[in-house]
Amino acid sequence: MQGKGPGQEAMETPRAAGLAGVVFALLLAAAIVLIRLGIPEGADAVTTQELTGSWRDKAVRTALALVPFAGIFFLWFIGAVRAHVGAVEDKFLATVLLGSGLVFTATMFGAAAAAAAVLALGHTSASSPAVSTWDFGRYFAYQLMTGYAMRMAAVFVCSMSVIGHRLGVLPRWLSALGFLAALTLLLLSSNIPWTELVFPAWSLVLSVHILVVGGRARARTTAST
Repeated sequence: MQGKGPGQEAMETPRAAGLAGVVFALLLAAAIVLIRLGIPEGADAVTTQELTGSWRDKAVRTALALVPFAGIFFLWFIGAVRAHVGAVEDKFLATVLLGSGLVFTATMFGAAAAAAAVLALGHTSASSPAVSTWDFGRYFAYQLMTGYAMRMAAVFVCSMSVIGHRLGVLPRWLSALGFLAALTLLLLSSNIPWTELVFPAWSLVLSVHILVVGGRARARTTAST
């Protein structure tokens, strides 16, 4: 069996990026939905007594189990997307893209760890934690995710959209959608619940586009050989 040439290896990168992005988008969306349902904010907030042993408890635990895998697939998504853009990428924007993606991943892990700590406190202590302790932990986890992680996601989306527009690797409609998603995450994520779902939705659309474009390119390469 013949080895793969450089061109064949390069053509596999878009498919890897698309698949990693699809898995990341689905995992992150599932985790966000489960967290929102399990530990709601505002007037619908629950106490540790209401959470312990209930369906909310199982939902939050499932979400926390999904977060590390979402982060792993997101890192693969970053690397594969950068490889897809190629050596002609703008170094400044590429650095912003990589940096914002890494900070988003770290902050998302921090939010998950904070939520896990609050959950563990309600199970391991002899008595339920004080209301102030419970509220602090819950608010801290939400603030990390909606106030910081999603703003880093906005920078990631914006930089990717600018790169895609400048290099012509993204259609205009997808670049425009990216700018709209970035503004939504930047301005509304900490104020409007469920807005954070915009990020996995954008990631899913981008991943599907990469898969479609990569599939067409592989088909043309196969037809020409």
